[in-house]
Amino acid sequence: MRVAIYTRVSTHEQQTLPMQMKTLRRYCRSRNWKIELEIEDVGSGAKERKKRDQVLNAARRRSVDAVLVWKLDRWGRSIHDLFLTLKELHDLGVSFVSYTEAVDLSTPIGRAVAGVLSVFADFEREMMKERIKAGIAYARKRGRRHGRPRSVTKHTTKVKQLFKQGVSKAEIARQLNISR
Repeated sequence: MRVAIYTRVSTHEQQTLPMQMKTLRRYCRSRNWKIELEIEDVGSGAKERKKRDQVLNAARRRSVDAVLVWKLDRWGRSIHDLFLTLKELHDLGVSFVSYTEAVDLSTPIGRAVAGVLSVFADFEREMMKERIKAGIAYARKRGRRHGRPRSVTKHTTKVKQLFKQGVSKAEIARQLNISR
Protein backbone atom coordinates (compact mmCIF):
# COMPACT_ATOMS: atom_id res chain seq x y z
CA MET A 1 0.00 0.00 0.00
CA ARG A 2 1.32 3.46 -0.94
CA VAL A 3 0.79 5.96 1.87
CA ALA A 4 0.87 9.70 2.41
CA ILE A 5 1.72 10.73 5.98
CA TYR A 6 0.33 14.06 7.15
CA THR A 7 1.42 15.55 10.48
CA ARG A 8 0.43 18.94 11.84
CA VAL A 9 0.78 21.15 14.89
CA SER A 10 -1.04 24.41 15.50
CA THR A 11 1.94 26.58 16.42
CA HIS A 12 5.70 26.58 16.07
CA GLU A 13 5.97 26.32 19.88
CA GLN A 14 4.54 22.80 19.78
CA GLN A 15 7.35 20.30 19.41
CA THR A 16 5.49 17.08 18.51
CA LEU A 17 6.02 16.97 14.73
CA PRO A 18 9.17 14.78 14.89
CA MET A 19 7.48 12.41 17.36
CA GLN A 20 4.36 12.16 15.15
CA MET A 21 6.41 11.48 12.03
CA LYS A 22 8.67 8.91 13.69
CA THR A 23 5.72 6.97 15.10
CA LEU A 24 3.79 7.03 11.80
CA ARG A 25 6.86 5.86 9.86
CA ARG A 26 7.24 2.96 12.29
CA TYR A 27 3.53 2.15 11.85
CA CYS A 28 4.00 2.03 8.06
CA ARG A 29 7.08 -0.21 8.34
CA SER A 30 5.20 -2.63 10.60
CA ARG A 31 2.54 -3.03 7.90
CA ASN A 32 4.93 -3.05 4.95
CA TRP A 33 3.38 0.13 3.58
CA LYS A 34 5.44 2.24 1.20
CA ILE A 35 5.61 5.92 2.15
CA GLU A 36 5.10 7.98 -0.99
CA LEU A 37 4.68 11.39 0.63
CA GLU A 38 5.50 12.92 4.01
CA ILE A 39 4.03 16.29 4.94
CA GLU A 40 4.75 18.29 8.10
CA ASP A 41 2.46 21.28 8.57
CA VAL A 42 2.26 24.12 11.08
CA GLY A 43 -0.92 26.14 11.28
CA SER A 44 -4.12 26.57 13.20
CA GLY A 45 -7.57 26.84 11.70
CA ALA A 46 -6.40 28.29 8.39
CA LYS A 47 -8.97 28.43 5.61
CA GLU A 48 -6.44 27.01 3.19
CA ARG A 49 -3.89 24.40 4.12
CA LYS A 50 -1.63 24.21 1.11
CA LYS A 51 0.41 21.37 2.56
CA ARG A 52 -2.69 19.29 3.27
CA ASP A 53 -3.80 20.04 -0.28
CA GLN A 54 -0.61 18.31 -1.47
CA VAL A 55 -1.89 15.13 0.16
CA LEU A 56 -5.34 15.54 -1.40
CA ASN A 57 -3.76 16.17 -4.80
CA ALA A 58 -1.68 13.00 -4.46
CA ALA A 59 -4.91 11.12 -3.72
CA ARG A 60 -6.62 12.69 -6.75
CA ARG A 61 -3.67 11.63 -8.95
CA ARG A 62 -3.99 8.13 -7.45
CA SER A 63 -0.37 8.37 -6.24
CA VAL A 64 -1.38 7.04 -2.83
CA ASP A 65 -3.71 4.34 -1.59
CA ALA A 66 -4.04 5.67 1.95
CA VAL A 67 -3.58 8.78 4.07
CA LEU A 68 -2.16 8.30 7.55
CA VAL A 69 -2.53 11.00 10.22
CA TRP A 70 -1.65 11.23 13.89
CA LYS A 71 -5.15 12.24 14.96
CA LEU A 72 -8.43 13.23 13.27
CA ASP A 73 -8.29 16.81 14.53
CA ARG A 74 -4.87 17.20 12.89
CA TRP A 75 -6.56 16.62 9.51
CA GLY A 76 -9.88 18.47 9.68
CA ARG A 77 -10.54 22.13 10.54
CA SER A 78 -14.18 21.47 11.42
CA ILE A 79 -16.73 18.68 11.26
CA HIS A 80 -17.87 19.95 7.88
CA ASP A 81 -14.33 20.09 6.49
CA LEU A 82 -13.45 16.71 7.98
CA PHE A 83 -16.42 15.00 6.39
CA LEU A 84 -16.00 16.68 3.01
CA THR A 85 -12.37 15.63 2.75
CA LEU A 86 -12.98 12.14 4.12
CA LYS A 87 -15.86 11.66 1.69
CA GLU A 88 -13.66 12.80 -1.17
CA LEU A 89 -10.93 10.35 -0.15
CA HIS A 90 -13.51 7.56 0.15
CA ASP A 91 -14.95 8.40 -3.29
CA LEU A 92 -11.41 8.27 -4.72
CA GLY A 93 -10.90 4.85 -3.17
CA VAL A 94 -8.21 6.17 -0.83
CA SER A 95 -8.21 4.81 2.72
CA PHE A 96 -7.81 7.12 5.70
CA VAL A 97 -6.16 5.97 8.91
CA SER A 98 -5.96 7.93 12.15
CA TYR A 99 -3.21 6.41 14.27
CA THR A 100 -4.10 7.50 17.82
CA GLU A 101 -7.80 6.77 17.47
CA ALA A 102 -7.12 3.47 15.66
CA VAL A 103 -9.66 4.47 13.02
CA ASP A 104 -9.49 2.93 9.56
CA LEU A 105 -12.06 4.58 7.32
CA SER A 106 -11.91 1.85 4.73
CA THR A 107 -14.49 0.02 6.87
CA PRO A 108 -18.09 1.04 7.74
CA ILE A 109 -17.40 0.79 11.47
CA GLY A 110 -14.31 2.97 11.04
CA ARG A 111 -16.38 5.66 9.33
CA ALA A 112 -18.98 5.53 12.11
CA VAL A 113 -16.33 5.83 14.83
CA ALA A 114 -14.73 8.74 12.98
CA GLY A 115 -18.06 10.53 12.92
CA VAL A 116 -18.51 10.17 16.66
CA LEU A 117 -14.91 11.22 17.37
CA SER A 118 -15.16 14.29 15.16
CA VAL A 119 -18.32 15.42 16.99
CA PHE A 120 -16.45 15.20 20.28
CA ALA A 121 -13.42 16.98 18.82
CA ASP A 122 -15.66 19.84 17.68
CA PHE A 123 -17.35 19.90 21.09
CA GLU A 124 -13.93 20.11 22.76
CA ARG A 125 -12.90 23.07 20.55
CA GLU A 126 -16.15 24.90 21.33
CA MET A 127 -15.70 24.31 25.07
CA MET A 128 -12.15 25.64 24.86
CA LYS A 129 -13.38 28.81 23.12
CA GLU A 130 -15.95 29.32 25.88
CA ARG A 131 -13.31 28.86 28.60
CA ILE A 132 -11.03 31.39 26.90
CA LYS A 133 -13.85 33.94 26.59
CA ALA A 134 -14.79 33.41 30.24
CA GLY A 135 -11.16 33.86 31.31
CA ILE A 136 -10.87 37.11 29.35
CA ALA A 137 -14.13 38.41 30.83
CA TYR A 138 -12.95 37.51 34.33
CA ALA A 139 -9.60 39.24 33.79
CA ARG A 140 -11.33 42.38 32.50
CA LYS A 141 -13.66 42.42 35.51
CA ARG A 142 -10.64 42.38 37.78
CA GLY A 143 -9.04 45.21 35.80
CA ARG A 144 -6.34 43.08 34.20
CA ARG A 145 -5.31 43.47 30.61
CA HIS A 146 -4.95 40.59 28.22
CA GLY A 147 -3.40 40.25 24.79
CA ARG A 148 -0.31 41.90 23.41
CA PRO A 149 1.27 44.66 25.49
CA ARG A 150 0.73 48.16 24.19
CA SER A 151 3.90 49.48 22.63
CA VAL A 152 2.58 52.99 22.02
CA THR A 153 1.85 53.88 25.65
CA LYS A 154 5.49 53.95 26.61
CA HIS A 155 6.11 56.49 23.82
CA THR A 156 3.16 58.82 24.57
CA THR A 157 5.25 61.86 25.47
CA LYS A 158 7.53 61.50 22.45
CA VAL A 159 4.56 60.93 20.09
CA LYS A 160 2.82 64.11 21.31
CA GLN A 161 6.05 66.10 21.07
CA LEU A 162 6.75 65.00 17.48
CA PHE A 163 3.13 65.54 16.43
CA LYS A 164 3.21 69.13 17.78
CA GLN A 165 6.34 69.66 15.66
CA GLY A 166 4.30 68.75 12.57
CA VAL A 167 5.75 65.29 12.01
CA SER A 168 3.24 63.01 10.26
CA LYS A 169 1.77 59.99 12.07
CA ALA A 170 3.41 57.63 9.58
CA GLU A 171 6.82 59.23 10.16
CA ILE A 172 6.37 59.12 13.95
CA ALA A 173 5.55 55.42 13.71
CA ARG A 174 8.67 54.81 11.60
CA GLN A 175 10.94 56.78 13.91
CA LEU A 176 9.69 55.05 17.07
CA ASN A 177 9.22 51.65 15.41
CA ILE A 178 5.58 51.38 16.47
CA SER A 179 2.35 50.87 14.54
CA ARG A 180 0.62 53.89 13.11
